[in-house]
Amino acid sequence: MLQPSTIQLLRFPFSYFLMPVYWFALSFVPAINWPKAILIFILLHVLLYPSSNGYNSYMDRDEGSIGGVAKPMQPTRQLFYVTVWMDVAAFLLSFLVSPWFAVALGCYILCSRAYSNRRIRLKRFPVTGYLTVILNQGALVFCMVYYGSAAKSDLPFPWIPAITAAFLIGGFYPITQVYQHEADAKDQVTTLSMKLGRRGTFLFCAGMYAIAFGLLFVHYQQQQQLRHFVILQLFFIPVVLFFIRWLIQVWKDASRADFKRTMQMNILAGTCTNMAFIVLLILHHFG
Repeated sequence: MLQPSTIQLLRFPFSYFLMPVYWFALSFVPAINWPKAILIFILLHVLLYPSSNGYNSYMDRDEGSIGGVAKPMQPTRQLFYVTVWMDVAAFLLSFLVSPWFAVALGCYILCSRAYSNRRIRLKRFPVTGYLTVILNQGALVFCMVYYGSAAKSDLPFPWIPAITAAFLIGGFYPITQVYQHEADAKDQVTTLSMKLGRRGTFLFCAGMYAIAFGLLFVHYQQQQQLRHFVILQLFFIPVVLFFIRWLIQVWKDASRADFKRTMQMNILAGTCTNMAFIVLLILHHFG
């Protein structure tokens, strides 16, 4: 029987915040193999992401708030074994998509372990840790979904969308660390957010999102689909308004960069982004 701490620290709800990359990639696939698309969704959001979260929690043994969990329990050895079995299951099932998809998923697992493992601990390096996250959760996952879900295998590489996916994660990730500076310093981890400072983190993330949307504008313009770009902007209006309001609060009082507001931002951004890319997916294939 799974212990309560194991279930909590797998942090299944956190997959919701990473889900936009899946819908984003799927919206670019010309013809979708839906059984494989559904399998990929399960592999990512039910096995891969929760396993990565659980392993990270097992290594960190957080005492303060972490992404999606205000009061984390202390992990047991069971959590470690569960994450191993989840990774093994995800890897074996990924061969049902394709061998190359299994290789990509295996690379994600290895990078995730290297990011958290106490002996390697890529997360303690601000730039290396940051790049590990955005390249894997952004560009790599985009390519896994794009090629794995495609009904045809001879698709050209979507350079701009793949790079955009990395920038989207790059604009999201530092915000999730903005309230953890003290806890990370205690654990001898130096995040990019710590280097930037709380104010700098907000400005950096705004810049990353600006680049991401600039790339999307170029792509949709090339594809003569500027209507899709406009629709995307409409969904992001609530996110931008919340972000600006929060930025002003943090500029006046750095303590406003706390867990509560971070989670509010994540939920709003995750919801609006998921809805936006699902709408684009529908327009692309059923519109």
